[in-house]
Amino acid sequence: MFPASPKARYLSQIASHRFCRLTILICASFFSACNQDDHPASTPDEIILNQRIRSKIQTLDPADVGDTASHGVCSEFYESLYSYHYLKRPHEIVPELAAVMPEVSEDGTAYRISVKKGVYFHDAPCFPDGKGRQLTAHDFVYAFKRIANVKVLSKSWYIFDGRILGLDDFREYTKGCSKGQVGYSRPVEGLYAEDDFTLVIKLHRPWPQLIYWLAFLPTAPMAKEAVDYYGPDIVKHPVGTGPYMLKQWHRGIYLEAVRNPNYRQVFYPSKGMPDDVAAGLLANAGKQLPLIDRVFWRVVVENQPRWLLLMRGDIDINSIPKDNFGQAVSMGTELTEEMKRRRMRLKLFDEPSTFWLGMNMNDPVLGQNKPLRYAINYAIDRKKFIDIILSSKGKPARGFIPLIMAGYDETIREGSPSRFDIQKAKACLKEAEQLHGGPIPKLRLAIGRTGTVQKQTLQFLARNLSEIGLEVETELYDWPTYLEKMRNGSHQMFFSGWMADYPDVESFLSVFYGPNASWPNSTNFNNPEFNALYERVSVMPDGPQRTKLYRQAQRLVLEEMPCAFTYHRIGYIIHHNWLGNVKPDPYKADATGFGHLKYYTVDAAKRDTYRKTFK
Repeated sequence: MFPASPKARYLSQIASHRFCRLTILICASFFSACNQDDHPASTPDEIILNQRIRSKIQTLDPADVGDTASHGVCSEFYESLYSYHYLKRPHEIVPELAAVMPEVSEDGTAYRISVKKGVYFHDAPCFPDGKGRQLTAHDFVYAFKRIANVKVLSKSWYIFDGRILGLDDFREYTKGCSKGQVGYSRPVEGLYAEDDFTLVIKLHRPWPQLIYWLAFLPTAPMAKEAVDYYGPDIVKHPVGTGPYMLKQWHRGIYLEAVRNPNYRQVFYPSKGMPDDVAAGLLANAGKQLPLIDRVFWRVVVENQPRWLLLMRGDIDINSIPKDNFGQAVSMGTELTEEMKRRRMRLKLFDEPSTFWLGMNMNDPVLGQNKPLRYAINYAIDRKKFIDIILSSKGKPARGFIPLIMAGYDETIREGSPSRFDIQKAKACLKEAEQLHGGPIPKLRLAIGRTGTVQKQTLQFLARNLSEIGLEVETELYDWPTYLEKMRNGSHQMFFSGWMADYPDVESFLSVFYGPNASWPNSTNFNNPEFNALYERVSVMPDGPQRTKLYRQAQRLVLEEMPCAFTYHRIGYIIHHNWLGNVKPDPYKADATGFGHLKYYTVDAAKRDTYRKTFK
């Protein structure tokens, strides 16, 4: 699907691939190779969840995760200091491995965090007698230093880069060490354990978003004993504090996890949103977690085999592939009669994402010609794009702040220039040609990935622009080549977007911050007034003044139009009626439940009945 990282993910793909008749042959051979043991059934003494993974798991080391699948599975084995309340919306940060919310200094630069007592690492041979020891604040210090260690090659250093007093110096120190000789006892001024259960973090400057990163998988604590014992193989042997433990992993085929028998007392929430009671989401209020005994993940890369597994009842929950959308959904929001007959359940949710046609502000044709950028913006028929390319799974974007974000500006719906208006597009193009001194030369429009949907996207946009008299050459690149073009500035126009992993608008503002030019600011937008607003907003706590400033920043971007904002994506999740407590979380790596499986429950009798009926 979309190339993604656990950071706010830079997206260039729109939806799943189309499939030809060969897919049916592939599926037939796939299913003939599967037997009942591949998708085990629950028993009276054991409740099993069957899930799919879209790509091969690369690693189960939190410091190393850089893809959606690895991030999602790893989230079942490791936990962080904080997490999000499972039911409440807008999202609410709550303690997970922390005992309480952090104590923050008046100037916002020092955090004192009490670590929960009575939490134990999984039983593993790295510990004396194979028994997991108690978690301490030292395990967080070690984990954060490990991310800073250049020899670890962590994909998550960007989280702490330039943030914590002395941690950058520690990173420099590790550059001169051999791989196994890094001294983790070396003091770091802004990162230490005050005692066994108190973690202290001191910052160079206020960083209100730290709380969100402390709810992020890569900041999970690590037992040094486990890393020392397994060495490079720690990527295959997760030793965390989470609700599940890895039982077996056949790389590229499947993984199996079992309930952690020593999991601390954690209970299903007793409060949620007003409609959660009617939705059955509070039926298990107060019950000890996890509610599932065993989780079985099968790696199924292609969309069609995954869909057929769902229809057979061999997996419990899935997203809806583009090619199966009409089979599953009617009128955009209702299940079809066939899906109702199968007693399927549909969940819709707004994603924290925005997609756009970006324009390189350093390009000599586009950068100095605002009327041309406006012409391109007005030429895009967003509604038709959403209906045709996305199968209606989106909403028109009037700016870059997603609908789901707290502080979304409702007034922007009518006043934003981000809309389809063919007459304005043609008028702006005339003005652009006058400014250019003649006809606009052929423009180039690029996209990362080379699938069918990407081709359709470029064709649609090129056709929109041709209708006002602009000639466009489309360019499809593999992802590494696309990234290189973004970084070296050789691109002109591109279609991509941004998806946040935490509920703060700062993530989207960073995409247009001048010093972030080339990446993630691939438009190379550089507006001094915007930059100043971003610098203020990024260190301010939430409040009316901050909301006012980031709305002002959004208006500056709309005024200059470095992007033609196109749509916010709507997520669709479909699951069987035997799977309970499903509430998609768009800020998780995979909204089908990764990181939240401890809340799910399964009615094994309903699953057995379905399998007998539809197989």
